[in-house]
Amino acid sequence: MFMGVSDWFRERLGLDDLPFFRTPDYMYNVNYWLGSLVAAAFIYTVISGLILLLYYNPEAGYSSTEFIIQKVPYGSVILYSHLYGAYAMIILAYVHMFRNYFAGAYKKPRELLWIIGVIMLVLTLGTAFLGYSLIGDALATSAVDVGEGIISSIPGLSIFIPILFGNYDAGDYGRVLAWHIIFVALIGLLFAFHFFLAEHYGMMPSKKVKDKAPAVYTKEEWQKFNPWWPRNFVYMMSLIFLTWGFILLIPNALAYLNGLPQQLNPFLNPKPAPPPNSPAAAHITTYPPWFFLFLYKIADFTSDVVIFLFIGVIIPLLYLILVPFIDRSPYLSLTKRRLFTAFGILMITYLIQTTIWGDLTPGVEIPIAQQVMVYLPPAIITLVGVFVMPAKTNNKAIANPLSILILLVTSILFGGALVTLIASPSLLTIIAFTLFTLVFILSIKNISPIALKIEKQEQTIITPEKPRNRELKKKIAEVLISILFIFAVILASQLWVIPATGYLSNLFGIDLGLIFIMLGEAISLYHYVVYRRD
Repeated sequence: MFMGVSDWFRERLGLDDLPFFRTPDYMYNVNYWLGSLVAAAFIYTVISGLILLLYYNPEAGYSSTEFIIQKVPYGSVILYSHLYGAYAMIILAYVHMFRNYFAGAYKKPRELLWIIGVIMLVLTLGTAFLGYSLIGDALATSAVDVGEGIISSIPGLSIFIPILFGNYDAGDYGRVLAWHIIFVALIGLLFAFHFFLAEHYGMMPSKKVKDKAPAVYTKEEWQKFNPWWPRNFVYMMSLIFLTWGFILLIPNALAYLNGLPQQLNPFLNPKPAPPPNSPAAAHITTYPPWFFLFLYKIADFTSDVVIFLFIGVIIPLLYLILVPFIDRSPYLSLTKRRLFTAFGILMITYLIQTTIWGDLTPGVEIPIAQQVMVYLPPAIITLVGVFVMPAKTNNKAIANPLSILILLVTSILFGGALVTLIASPSLLTIIAFTLFTLVFILSIKNISPIALKIEKQEQTIITPEKPRNRELKKKIAEVLISILFIFAVILASQLWVIPATGYLSNLFGIDLGLIFIMLGEAISLYHYVVYRRD
């Protein structure tokens, strides 16, 4: 029946004529479909945002948010999942970007595809900031105050504050909402272009097939692969349902956690903070949105706004946009572009490090000496580690817990010796630093081949299974599909007895999230049963 419906859509919509990428069997792995996860989060956030737009009154931001949570049927479910849908989109966009960075997906002919992706990430962060501000609580107001302060500190830009934020300090978020919608529309337009280019060039082939740029399949090679419809569609639907399921499940489960430490609130609390003018607001630590905690901390490094913008925004953004034109090597292997590999590792390290630092010490000024002591060790460790990696993988290397433990211990000792040397330079600290540096380099040489073995996971051909084992696995998958469907039906039958408002209403989001996860997994198993041939 499904195949009949599939053929009907294929004929009516002319799906065979679409210039979409035909996919080889080995690419049905989530590692190649991270962009689909980002798209799934974006689509869910747009749908839930449109529903919220029916009830949200920008002239009374906080009271309108409370009305949605308390009075609108399942309003808290939609609001919390909308918030965490944006969170998921940001996290997945970072993962997608850095995965493509290390894969060399910014190289010819995908330069424009990469640049559009970077611009979309910036727009996503801006959109999330504006959406976060629409809540109108003490944290949102504080975040807008920081944004206004940064803009007003730059000569000549103060005139844009009313245009960007309007009369938000009086609780009117009409202008913020307008920009939020405009940014979403821009992301949608760029996404359509990004998707077109991605389908035009196709996914990055395994390095076993194409180890140099331009890493694209020829049209002749495309014809040997699976057509986009219906297999790609089925696989994408499994990823979409799984993504939506977790977006619904996580925030609605967290809504029942109370008494979280202050440091965890920016990450794990979907509920609004108190209103800005309430007595309770005086007892909370003001944080920006968690995805801007790194910028919040960089602002503590200097009182010069221009320097702050260069360090936190302009330099990283320019590097990401220009890296396709800076890295002119055709090689895709990490060991053949070591400097760019090191830069990528440091970007991830500093992003996480500074975010945690901003969460633990918000608003605390950091002297330059302390900044150097914190950021220099990761730079040295990364550069040394990357440049001592052998060019080829040693297949005889053994990844055992002892070697990993030795690497961790020597890394800590090396970092401690470096900090001690900077803080108290002497002959003893120089000798200790030299000794621990040698030990650290030796431990990296011992374990670095293990890190390179990840490339072996990108198999161009799936190892054939014995027919008997394959059929047995498919039978088990069919049974699991039936079980998942039964459980999904049971949960669906319970949805309608959950109160639409009040304390128990978030159970609706938890149940619906579990149903989506079950459907996603069932579709994934269906994909295995119907399409897996090897």
